Amino acid sequence: MQGLELCRKYFESCGMPVLKERFPDILPHLCAGLCGSGSECFGFDDEISRDHDFEPGFCIFLPSEDIVDRRTAFLLERAYAALPGEFEGIKRLRISPVGGSRHGVIRREDFFREKTGMENGTLSAESWLRLPQWSLAESVNGEIFYDGDGAFSSIREYLRKMPRDIMLKRLAGQLLIMAQSGQYNYCRCLSHKETAAAKLALTEFVKAALESAFLLSGVYMPYYKWSFRALDRLDDFSGIKPSLEYLLCAGDDDECSEVKQSLIEETASFFIDQLQKRQYTEAICGDLEKHAYSVNDRIEDGQIRNLHILYTVGL
Repeated sequence: MQGLELCRKYFESCGMPVLKERFPDILPHLCAGLCGSGSECFGFDDEISRDHDFEPGFCIFLPSEDIVDRRTAFLLERAYAALPGEFEGIKRLRISPVGGSRHGVIRREDFFREKTGMENGTLSAESWLRLPQWSLAESVNGEIFYDGDGAFSSIREYLRKMPRDIMLKRLAGQLLIMAQSGQYNYCRCLSHKETAAAKLALTEFVKAALESAFLLSGVYMPYYKWSFRALDRLDDFSGIKPSLEYLLCAGDDDECSEVKQSLIEETASFFIDQLQKRQYTEAICGDLEKHAYSVNDRIEDGQIRNLHILYTVGL
């Protein structure tokens, strides 16, 4: 059983009955679920993942203190701590006196402030441009088991869709990195006999390709260690996974480097097809750099369009 299913069952069997019995007056203002950091929130947990932070548990998200005061929050924390210490044969983790648990009672504003920098999740254009995809992914992942007034879910729905101009700006930057690192610098590094630099160029190309795939799919890319696993869930882009894995994992002898150069161009052509399919580019060539600038030209907001094309890269 994966963590998300375990936690849902634990909430339904042990958590919700306590909330209904002991906190009926504030229940309409509460939200409960499992989201945020951790492989279980993405459904990526397995047997290896159980070496840390794996337990039956959930989050209770509270509104501001004017609705649920500190004393009531303390009583909720006590009630959560008193829930059964074992469920489905799996023991709960001991609560650390210095904190660090991903479960338990959390203020709604604290959760969104941690993930987005804003307690209500409302982002400025600058925030949309600068927040890393993995942070946005942790804002909307997992599952909400109960949401009394729907406020928590409403914020998540707002965050789930990146504004079009923001997406295009970020996409343009990643496409340019793909062009520079893969279509240009990889071969030059090999010509200079700089194998390590060539490997770095490939790494930059693959990272940018992953970022671009998720941007084009309208899904946030999770933390890097789960990016390849998450790629399998993207219907239009899961097919490029073997090529990207080869670029990272194969050797750098003459035969492999020729294959890699071919895969770079095939991957570039694939992305160009995807851009044209979505009408994000007017360029007609195999040079991703020209397509990057064409994508940037599609941005309607002049201030965002005129920012440096690499403004969002490196986030």
